[in-house]
Amino acid sequence: MIYEGFQERPEIRDVPRPQCPPDGAVVRVEATGLCRSDWHGWMGHDPDITLPHVPGHEFAGTIAEVGAEVTGWTAGDRVTTPFVNACGRCPRCRAGDQQVCDQQTQPGFTHWGSFAELTVVRHADVNLVRLPAAISAAAAASLGCRFATAYRAVVDHGGIGPKDPQPATPVSNHGGEHDPDTWIAVHGCGGVGLSAVMIAAAHGANVVAVDISSRALEAARTFGATAVVNGSKDDVPAAVRELTGGGAHVSLDALGHTTTFQNSLHSLRPRGRHVQVGLLVADAATQAVAMGPVVAQELELVGSHGMPAHHYPRMLDEIVSGLLRPELLLGREMTLDEGVDALIAMSGSSPTGVTILRP
Repeated sequence: MIYEGFQERPEIRDVPRPQCPPDGAVVRVEATGLCRSDWHGWMGHDPDITLPHVPGHEFAGTIAEVGAEVTGWTAGDRVTTPFVNACGRCPRCRAGDQQVCDQQTQPGFTHWGSFAELTVVRHADVNLVRLPAAISAAAAASLGCRFATAYRAVVDHGGIGPKDPQPATPVSNHGGEHDPDTWIAVHGCGGVGLSAVMIAAAHGANVVAVDISSRALEAARTFGATAVVNGSKDDVPAAVRELTGGGAHVSLDALGHTTTFQNSLHSLRPRGRHVQVGLLVADAATQAVAMGPVVAQELELVGSHGMPAHHYPRMLDEIVSGLLRPELLLGREMTLDEGVDALIAMSGSSPTGVTILRP
């Protein structure tokens, strides 16, 4: 699937086989997620995209070819990768923070992506993730952006669930460990939001799910939400504060919109933490923040940008054990041809669940 201009209808056609970098791998794509980030790229919101362009950044498949410098992988291995591909050498990477690599690349943005039969992963030894046999290609394709991003936002930044050896400081209300009375609000119940609902509920938190779609809120209840708020009908901050007995301990903007950002921030109790997960782009990129309440109530604002490859094993173990069920978040499966209309349709709204394309 390739487009020659932003907001022009993509086409399905043959293109040259991608060249394998010496330190990279070519992956034969078995399944790839259709994400709102792909829509942002097609709209022209991402300055890294050079036209013509092949989108797609959430994928799973088997290695078709490895470069001469790759040591840990061979053809035939089942793999996925984070949406941020790190260099492995910069100070951020050496500190273990590959998700904010100084030299990061992103398949489907900085170079051609996974809406194709073959795609390239650069710096393969740093960025590839080995898939357990128990996890399907479709479920694995949903992990690279939405599910993994939600996992790190809830667990590492929200302080809910198991901790890394050097975790983010947990919300002070938790006393350093998970409190069963913890409330987390999730604003926006698309792929990221529903993933966050599932992950937080699986780790014992009380979840308030917020959306304007009744169907999305029904899905949120299915995946463990304790309560729901319809943003088209209710005063969202007031409703969240009432349901949680004073405000959420942690609140996520899983959509990336001025309304969801402001609602999330104003839904917090004193010493609560806002985690920004959804991309704020175009007119929403610059937000006005009322710093008086931030200071007076000691609120925290944290950004969350994906999850590095070396963090995946913990999440994968929880999937294999059945604690987490990302396959339940899957929506429709489509061909690349059908995916063209599905991408364009995201100008109206995002589908409930994760749409999977099969090249």
